[in-house]
Amino acid sequence: MLLAIEQYFKISHYFHLARVLATFYELQHNSSCQLQKQLSELDEDDLCYEFRRERFTVHRTHLYFLHYEYEPASDNTDVTLVAQLSMDRLQMLEAICKHWEGPISLALYLSDAEAQQFLRYAQGSEVLMSRHNVGYHIVYKEGQFYPVNLLRNVAMKHISTPYMFLSDIDFLPMYGLYEYLRKSVIQLDLANTKKALIVPAFETLRYRLSFPKSKAELLSMLDMGTLFTFRYHVWTKGHAPTNFAKWRTATTPYRVEWEADFEPYVVVRKDCPEYDRRFVGFGWNKVAHIMELDAQEYEFTVLPNAYMIHMPHAPSFDITKFRSNKQYRICLKTLKEEFQQDMSRHYGFAALKYLTAENNS
Repeated sequence: MLLAIEQYFKISHYFHLARVLATFYELQHNSSCQLQKQLSELDEDDLCYEFRRERFTVHRTHLYFLHYEYEPASDNTDVTLVAQLSMDRLQMLEAICKHWEGPISLALYLSDAEAQQFLRYAQGSEVLMSRHNVGYHIVYKEGQFYPVNLLRNVAMKHISTPYMFLSDIDFLPMYGLYEYLRKSVIQLDLANTKKALIVPAFETLRYRLSFPKSKAELLSMLDMGTLFTFRYHVWTKGHAPTNFAKWRTATTPYRVEWEADFEPYVVVRKDCPEYDRRFVGFGWNKVAHIMELDAQEYEFTVLPNAYMIHMPHAPSFDITKFRSNKQYRICLKTLKEEFQQDMSRHYGFAALKYLTAENNS
């Protein structure tokens, strides 16, 4: 009798496994068919065909490439720093780990050979090997553009905390930012409100910087010209709505309104919208995401005692292409217009302001 029961459970287990596998393969087949349909609808004579095709490119992905072990804080305030990088930004990893003690989720865009190089680099670093709360997710190279928003989405999807700080790999957060953000999450009731907390961004043109230990020290360095507000020289609009003049004397969080081309670095709940994959390489990848947060009625709140500093580096391959290739710039403008039209269709009358703002900017 016991033998019969045991055999029954074995057979049931195999049937269950077979159903799971069948469902998996069916989903894969449906996904593949959907992908083929989307690709077949693209016009190969379109001058922006390569850009459009990139949105549907399937990349091999190796999640948790190195050992990861982290249990989020039980008080539901925990925040993961999210970023993406390629091989040429690898030197930033140790510095970020020294500035941010909390969990980190990184998507790395690498070839197979570079993945092995990264493995050797990480294994040779005491700083990286001492950290088990950093999730490294390899997205393998495919196609001719850097899939920046796909990488961000991969890093976002694999966090275990209720909140995330959407950063970039070439920024160093202020010392103590992790704990400050966790306190701000409670103070500003992020659990029950739609807010995007802005961490004001600054930059230095110096490769060696004595990193400011406080807001007072940072303000002094701004006055001396050692630091600048981020992109002050080339793209003021990207961070102007942060209102740095107000931030200098602010002691409490303050709300700011969305403006055209706004692209701050924000802390949000993990259920926030993904980045739009149509934007690859350089241009508009963060702007589009902030616009969608605004369309979903997120409040933008600037944190008075938070800051991050962009460190100098050689220009990326994609920004060089953007600057030198007229067709690249034309296609980016086309994708922007299509994104705005999609926003209008999806969010209705409220989204018309994005088209107006763009025309007036």
